[in-house]
Amino acid sequence: MRNALSISDPALAKWFSTGAENYSGVDISESSVLALSAVWRSVAVIAGTLASLPLRSLRTTADGETEPVGSIFDNPGGQYGPTPYEWKETAFAHLLLHGNCFEFHVRNDAGGLVSLELLHPLGVNIVEPTMDEYRSGKLPLGGKWFDVTLKDGKAARFDAEHITHIPALSMDGLRGLSPLQVARNSLGTAAAGDRAAAKMFSSGALVSGLVSPEEDMEPEEVGEIKRQLNQNVSGWDNAGAIAVVNRRLTFTPWTLSAVDAQFLQSRQFSIEEIARWWGVHPTLLMQTDKQTSWGTGIEEQNRGLGRTVLSPWAQRFEQRNSRLLAQPRFVAFDFAGLERPSPKDEVELLMKQTGGKPILSVNEARKRLNLPPVEGGDELIPPPPPPLPAPTEDEEEETDGPPAAE
Repeated sequence: MRNALSISDPALAKWFSTGAENYSGVDISESSVLALSAVWRSVAVIAGTLASLPLRSLRTTADGETEPVGSIFDNPGGQYGPTPYEWKETAFAHLLLHGNCFEFHVRNDAGGLVSLELLHPLGVNIVEPTMDEYRSGKLPLGGKWFDVTLKDGKAARFDAEHITHIPALSMDGLRGLSPLQVARNSLGTAAAGDRAAAKMFSSGALVSGLVSPEEDMEPEEVGEIKRQLNQNVSGWDNAGAIAVVNRRLTFTPWTLSAVDAQFLQSRQFSIEEIARWWGVHPTLLMQTDKQTSWGTGIEEQNRGLGRTVLSPWAQRFEQRNSRLLAQPRFVAFDFAGLERPSPKDEVELLMKQTGGKPILSVNEARKRLNLPPVEGGDELIPPPPPPLPAPTEDEEEETDGPPAAE
């Protein structure tokens, strides 16, 4: 299956994509959309955060508890494939952009699963089987065909025994909806705004002002004045410099018009619109205007991201891939590190729950800091007693007693 469409080949992906038609007239494809900083950041935040979470392979025991077990998801990319982080990040990037993730099952000669090769969604076409194929037993009821386009241009057909399909939100249960297609008008507007801004800079539409001579000049003199002004005031090393030109000139600055201001507002709105499509808070896209960006505000936003955005994507991934493991085994992301409060709040909560009793030994604390254990560090040391309250004036008089007789 090494001839399958590469997950890192944008040229092939663009060849398969015809672009999404939209009101702006700008071609919407994977590469053009990722050129939008808000889209790149949205996908990077969700895919990167989920990829950084530990993916646990667990087994339910007879008493209802769970215990860790080994599985293909300890290293799904195989010995020479992508790392576990890279593999998870790419899988979620496919879901976030195309609404589908396809994992090809690579097996050894004995039939054991050795890796899961990610296929680019644009190179896979889902075909619904006919009733005759169901009746003949070619596919189980509810199964589907996957037509995969190979690098040599040929197509190969596989079933669910060879490919695991993770769909995003779907209207037919067959294929997930692609955010690039559904959000094509919003993305096209944002891309058109980027192109318009670049065109303004390249065409010189953004000039700082107009210099008008108060006396007649020859064309050569005009060019020399322009050269002197640019030489004396242009560039970062001339910031704050004073331009001296031996001519009588009038400088009229060009200020931002209402149309220009509205254009800037529309670009800001495009960022908020993209954030809305992927469910990412604008502060995570570095859009901090009129937002609570520090303190408890950002902590609550991170928790909200985990509950409302990351958790649904994670559950799609977990439930589909758990089918590759023999029951009662399953895979699950560990959200404990993401949802954990600040160290200070966590310690205070644990102290309250344990009645002020010691929680960690010295060696357990050193292990968290990646430090070696020390001798005698396995015992729990009780905290020191709280300091005694300062004595009142009456208590001080009783302690001092009556004055001694002379």
